[in-house]
Amino acid sequence: MTGSDSDRRTGDTFVRDLVLYVLARLALVVVITVPLALVPGVPLLVALVVGFFVGMPFGLLLLRSLNERVTAGLAARNERRAAERARLRAELRGEDVPDTPGTDTTGEQDTGDPARTDDTDDTDDTDDTDDTDDTDGEGTR
Repeated sequence: MTGSDSDRRTGDTFVRDLVLYVLARLALVVVITVPLALVPGVPLLVALVVGFFVGMPFGLLLLRSLNERVTAGLAARNERRAAERARLRAELRGEDVPDTPGTDTTGEQDTGDPARTDDTDDTDDTDDTDDTDDTDGEGTR
C-alpha cells in the first residue's frame, strides 16, 4: 500500500464520518422538533429553534465518539495540507525538497547526478590555476 492509498482511505473515512456526524446532528434536531411541532399552539419555527438549541448539547454528549473521529480527521487533513504548503513554499524559494511519497507531480525520478550546478561539495582536488602551461616558465604560486 502506498502513501497515497492510505491518504485516500483516511480521506474516505473522514468524509464518511463527517457525513454521518452531520446527519446524526440533523436527526437529533428533527427528533426534538417533531414532538414539539405536534403540540397544539406551538409554531413550527419555535419548535425548530428549540430543537436546534436543545439538540446542540445533546449532540455533544450523545455523539462524542463520532465527534472525536471527525476532529481527528480534520487534524490529520490539516497536517497534510500544512506539510504540502511548506513543501511548495520551499520549492518556490528554490530549496531542494526531498520527495515524499505521493507528492511528485513531475513524473521524474532523482538520478543522483553529481554534475548538478547547485552542488557545493567539490570532490575534484585539482587546481585549475596550474601554471605548467605558461610560456615564460614562471609560476604564479
